[in-house]
Amino acid sequence: MRIEAFKMKLKPGCEAEYERRHNAIWPELKQLLSDAGVSDYTIFLDPDTLTLFAVQKVSGEGGSQDLGSNPIVQKWWDYMADIMEVNPDNSPVSIPLPQVFHMD
Repeated sequence: MRIEAFKMKLKPGCEAEYERRHNAIWPELKQLLSDAGVSDYTIFLDPDTLTLFAVQKVSGEGGSQDLGSNPIVQKWWDYMADIMEVNPDNSPVSIPLPQVFHMD
């Protein structure tokens, strides 16, 4: 199992809506992530910069960042595009963060 982290960016004034949408995450998206080996997935918000910090445990070769061709993921991207910084395909601008320290 490995830990992956990445950051994304929220649009101003969208904090509550982002949280609302994630509190009602689609069961089919949650199942897709689980099937891809993603677990213990948490997203934090820095309210001063609107930076979202995501961390997840991943087993196997893939992870959430490898599911972009799945129609469920593409539908989620479209759903979230109005409240996040996104790429032309509506995928969130996501910047991987290298691990520099870990303590058990």
